[in-house]
Amino acid sequence: MITQQNLDTILSTGGNVVDAQGTKIGSIGQIYVDDHTGEPNWVTAKTGLFGTSESFVPLQGAKADGSDVQVRYSKDQVKGAPRIEVDGALNPDEEDTLYRHYGLAGGLRGTTPNTTTAPRATGTGTGITGLEPGLQPGDERIDRSGEGRAVGYDTSGPTTDEAMTRSEERLRVGTETREAGRVRLRKYVVTETVTKTVPVRREEIRIEREPITDANRGNVMDGTAISEEEHEVILHEEKVVMDKIAVPVERVRLNKETVQAQETVSGEVRKEQIEVLDADNPGKTDRR
Repeated sequence: MITQQNLDTILSTGGNVVDAQGTKIGSIGQIYVDDHTGEPNWVTAKTGLFGTSESFVPLQGAKADGSDVQVRYSKDQVKGAPRIEVDGALNPDEEDTLYRHYGLAGGLRGTTPNTTTAPRATGTGTGITGLEPGLQPGDERIDRSGEGRAVGYDTSGPTTDEAMTRSEERLRVGTETREAGRVRLRKYVVTETVTKTVPVRREEIRIEREPITDANRGNVMDGTAISEEEHEVILHEEKVVMDKIAVPVERVRLNKETVQAQETVSGEVRKEQIEVLDADNPGKTDRR
């Protein structure tokens, strides 16, 4: 489990919230401690693009792994947790909602149903950066209104100095790769008619008559003088025959190329302005 002693390493270096297999869920946003016991019982994991979303994760069964906090819940379960404003304190109704989501049935509240949970420390986009000025590990920050409050309020008090911090939002733009479409090669068969001209030969009968000469007289006089006979001649001709064979003709493949384009995006950002109020002259204001 996470104890107050574990917070020293986490608060000094910052880290990530990881699941049971060590896969990063998100960077650590804030660690919440119980107002009555002072024990840490919630951590927020920053998820989404640029870590703009924070999800509450119970620390029951969690353990410290160096500067990381290893919880027993999956990334999908954490990202699907009810969205609760990270505004300084968890009230009992908000805790009940989170308990139901994680199947804890309010198990972390024990016998103190009116306990509220306040943040132990806050962090930047890369994780926890430290305790509130003036607090040491193991101390609790007490809100004068009776509820826990997040560190960073510019109000006069024993732990603040004479300066006021002015902050402003900066627009950070990045890119992410996502599927834009799919292209497939598909081969199918079509039939077309091919016409070719092929020369063919055939035999035909041609009657030739030759006179009786001394050269052929011997053949003529061979046999009977008068008779009836038949003489057969076989005729031949060429016929066209067809056969088909498959031969490779080309190779076709799909290649990808990256093209560069420009897209213009815009968004609204907020910034703080500081004005000087004259306590002796309430109507006089100096804006800077």
